[in-house]
Amino acid sequence: MNQARQAICCEEPACLGLTGHGIGVAVLDTGIFPHEDFGQRIAAFFDVLHRQTEPYDDNGHGTHISAIIGGDGRASDGRYRGIAPGCNIISVKVLDHKGGGFASDVLMGLKWIRENKERFGIRVVNISVGSYSRKNMSENSALVRGVDAVWDDGLVVVVAAGNNGPGRMTVTTPGISRKVITVGCSDDHKEVNVMGRHMVDYSGRGPTGACICKPEIIAPGAGIISCCNEPSRYSAKSGTSMSTPIVAGAIALLLEKHPEMSNRDVKLRLRERAVDLGLPRNQQGWGMLNIKQLLED
Repeated sequence: MNQARQAICCEEPACLGLTGHGIGVAVLDTGIFPHEDFGQRIAAFFDVLHRQTEPYDDNGHGTHISAIIGGDGRASDGRYRGIAPGCNIISVKVLDHKGGGFASDVLMGLKWIRENKERFGIRVVNISVGSYSRKNMSENSALVRGVDAVWDDGLVVVVAAGNNGPGRMTVTTPGISRKVITVGCSDDHKEVNVMGRHMVDYSGRGPTGACICKPEIIAPGAGIISCCNEPSRYSAKSGTSMSTPIVAGAIALLLEKHPEMSNRDVKLRLRERAVDLGLPRNQQGWGMLNIKQLLED
């Protein structure tokens, strides 16, 4: 099986002079390796699990996600550049070396973000993390309440739809929140290998248990090349985890251009500028992200 590989870059916004400069994007994940592509833009690192102070990533997932958002591609001569290569990354380690974790750690990470949003200029929160436990599939679950609180504080929260599709009600928590922007995969018709599992048509679909249509938007997620947790190296990963930071990076560009926008403004803009692919509403949401259209006046 030949897995399609996509180098994520954003040349049109770069031509507009937009890089996400001055916008802080918080990433709740496995941490971050100080890869060359981040330069001096790792603005903060908070380790919920081990309370280490220096950035590290003992899994690699968080580094990959962070570089899709904000890697500048310097180790690849610009070939593998993130969507917002001038933004600041605030890395919050809530997952262990196996990529697993507990809701309590995610909640602690969310609390830290709320307490430090002004200090580090955080405007966007990327959560490529989800639970499919039935006890968590309620809007009253702690994870949903946690992301809703971050949204209510004015931050744009972008969450993966998860890889448990294609059935109904397969969006993971906290992506079931009606407030956050939940992201599905636009190219999940391509067979991919995720942690040894060959998957196709995997992107989480709505509706939620509360009959809310999900996801809001879709973006590419098959074979996305981004930074490894090793110097100068890159790798390909797939899933809605990779689709989500593409949207988060695009939002960083939008907020650089329109810093006055609220999270509600951003959500409405995404809806207005998405490209309808003609797929079912609970598969594509409003449609596919188009960054150029999103940024046009």
